[in-house]
Amino acid sequence: MDLDVFVAAHQAEWARLEQLLGRGRRLTGAEADELVALYQRTSTHLSLIQSSTPDPMLTGRLTQLVARARATVTGARRSGWRDAARFFTAGFPAAVYLSRRWWIPTTLISIAVGVIIGWWTATHPEIQGAIGAPDELKAMTKPGGEYETYYSSHPAASFAAQVWTNNAQAAAMCLVLGAFLGLPVLYILWLNMLNLGVAIGLMSSADRLDVFLGLILPHGLLELTAVFVAAGTGLRLGWTVIDPGHRTRRVALAEQGRAALGMALGLALVLFVSGLIEGFVTPSGLPTWARIGIGVAAEAAFLVYVYVLGGRAARAGEVGDVEAADQTATLPTAA
Repeated sequence: MDLDVFVAAHQAEWARLEQLLGRGRRLTGAEADELVALYQRTSTHLSLIQSSTPDPMLTGRLTQLVARARATVTGARRSGWRDAARFFTAGFPAAVYLSRRWWIPTTLISIAVGVIIGWWTATHPEIQGAIGAPDELKAMTKPGGEYETYYSSHPAASFAAQVWTNNAQAAAMCLVLGAFLGLPVLYILWLNMLNLGVAIGLMSSADRLDVFLGLILPHGLLELTAVFVAAGTGLRLGWTVIDPGHRTRRVALAEQGRAALGMALGLALVLFVSGLIEGFVTPSGLPTWARIGIGVAAEAAFLVYVYVLGGRAARAGEVGDVEAADQTATLPTAA
């Protein structure tokens, strides 16, 4: 497409649209109809330029013009409690549900890797020697050692906030960096499973694995599930770069990327709950069975939330993306 010829052919229409927009609500019925028609044509022009001859200055001008026209035609849309309720009752659980074919295998493989690392560490003294000196390992694993006092080393509120911040950052990194073919996500998963596996192995070699599991399971079930969901979604985003399916790569990435960013918000709330459990329940004086029971209940509630609310919303057509009215208009593409 010759861009100069295209601009010359449609410049008058864009100028007329801008003129009508400048008049605000002082439009006659005929002028309002004209504005709608010009808005539709300009949206098509923008899509054509973006797909064939992207020009930053012209694209920016038309994008702004189309956005102003959309706000005038449809009315400015205000996000509020209704949008938040829709997100948490439909959008977020549906996005998690639809990503289950990615995060469930991610969960199973990651746990298997962690168990193998734990077994290898527990049964190979030379590995333990490479991790630290005997006195250092004893200080970590003994009763009242670092693994136990870690959860009560700070006031519960500040510890919960710190844990939530760290885990939310890890989940966000998995979601955002997934676009790089998923490779950073695999690295983040490896570091998490390596640290967990080493801890399991060291505590097992000290015959204190039951104590460690009693400390990690109350919050770890929900926390690790959130991380695995983020990782699986990040890997799905990376695969979209490789195989966008029937959509163009740009459209596919935009759709998956918006869902991933929305999921980051939802997972931040899930990790906030696990942070509260880690800060207030894990180091508490409750019996081990009670602490683990709270963790199991939180995990079960999340899974019911995903599979009941999310499954119902997904079957109704919800995909976790923004509403159609808020999406950029795209042209149909040939198969």
